[in-house]
Amino acid sequence: MKLVPGELTLADIEAIYRGGAVEIDRSCKKAVDNAQLIIAAAAAGTDPVYGVNTGFGKLASVRIPPKDTAQLQRNLILSHAAGFGAPLGGDIVRLIMALKMLSLGRGASGVRWDVIMLLENMLAHDIIPVIPAQGSVGASGDLAPLAHMTTVMIGEGEAFFKGQRMPGIAALQAAGLQPIILGPKEGLALINGTQVSCALALAGLFAAWRIGVSSLVTGALSTEAAMGSSAPFRDEIHQLRGQPGQIEVAHVLRKLQDGSVLRDSHLVGDERVQDPYCIRCQPQVLGAALDVIRQAGQVLGREANAVTDNPLVLSDGSIVSGGNFHAEPVGFAADQIAMAIAEIGAIAQRRVALLVDPALSFGLPAFLSPRPGLNSGFMIAEVTSAALMSENKALANPRVIDSTPTSANQEDHVSMACHGARRLLEMVENLAAIIGIEALAAAQGVELRAPLATSPALQTHISDIRKVSARLENDRQISPDIQAAANLVTEGGLLPKDAPTLD
Repeated sequence: MKLVPGELTLADIEAIYRGGAVEIDRSCKKAVDNAQLIIAAAAAGTDPVYGVNTGFGKLASVRIPPKDTAQLQRNLILSHAAGFGAPLGGDIVRLIMALKMLSLGRGASGVRWDVIMLLENMLAHDIIPVIPAQGSVGASGDLAPLAHMTTVMIGEGEAFFKGQRMPGIAALQAAGLQPIILGPKEGLALINGTQVSCALALAGLFAAWRIGVSSLVTGALSTEAAMGSSAPFRDEIHQLRGQPGQIEVAHVLRKLQDGSVLRDSHLVGDERVQDPYCIRCQPQVLGAALDVIRQAGQVLGREANAVTDNPLVLSDGSIVSGGNFHAEPVGFAADQIAMAIAEIGAIAQRRVALLVDPALSFGLPAFLSPRPGLNSGFMIAEVTSAALMSENKALANPRVIDSTPTSANQEDHVSMACHGARRLLEMVENLAAIIGIEALAAAQGVELRAPLATSPALQTHISDIRKVSARLENDRQISPDIQAAANLVTEGGLLPKDAPTLD
């Protein structure tokens, strides 16, 4: 993947996240070099320039003589490597590094081209810095986690090289690379920025979208299993409201049920007037959730292409201190995604609850067991889905409103975007399991309607489910089935044909 600063799409970014190789577009080198010359001149001058010849944060008033500017940048990295917790996953770290390359490549940060090249070469040689997950408040950049990334670049810290954890210098040497001596502002440019928060939010975004779209399949299966009405999915209903996600979801549900003998069997003579909301209102709920995820995606796509360090070299040659490192946009986007994840899981869980309840399932056996009583069937699988739903509701509480002052009140309003984004990874795992449980339950419910057959499209999806989990005839330990179904969802194995796209 060629990184063209300022121009990457969400599809491009997702390809990087899923393991695509990266290379910075060489056409941006001129802008990078020009900004670096301006920073070098400032470092050699007598006027104070924040982060170039001054201290940092509350210590910005302390002047640093030219002979100490290199030590200043090294000290910055070592002192700020104060993270805590388990390392971020390699896919996340790869994306962080690529996003940092994009930001530096805009030519407003004042770093040498060699800095960008080192990041590119580290990625090419599978050098993945060990970055503790905790320690950023999403304000003056993701300082601690990005400092851990940078320690490896200067021959310190730790990294994974081809999957093996080792000292950073050893990883560089094993790949035939040399550590870099940071020049003026380079350390600050590397640790200032929202790349960690943004990468985590993007990972949550991609997973939430894939699982949310997969829930259209499980929702259609549940509708079939419950012998629910397809009338609420008619296009005109949704055109009258005009919400794009709602229109799109209804369209997909109609396509999924097209040709279903099971659906056609109760079009006439069904005494039920209306289905519960979890069946009837799928377009309204899931459509709104997908709209919210798309909106968050637009914000994160812009952020991925943004320059977010400080100070910046502007087009007129001035070096100006601002606040682009503040991750408020990312924090809001993460909170939106979290709410969408919680709602997708909540309505799916209610469909599972409907299917296992003989009072609501229109003739299905209790807990979807062919022999209820002797067997408990999906009784506790439904309980697990409820537990996961409840966890996600709690995790969906907004993070961006939880500001706390740091750095001796210099950084007196922060976004909490980093852990707001990181919690999305836990939430999407929970959501995948909820949708996986619905897939198992709904497939069982449809099969219990035999000899009536569902649509060809949904029968194909049932076949995919059966490749990872056999029909539940008699009780067995079902946890492995839930994990397998969750994996199927996470890996995109239940995406509908012509699935809606994020972009």
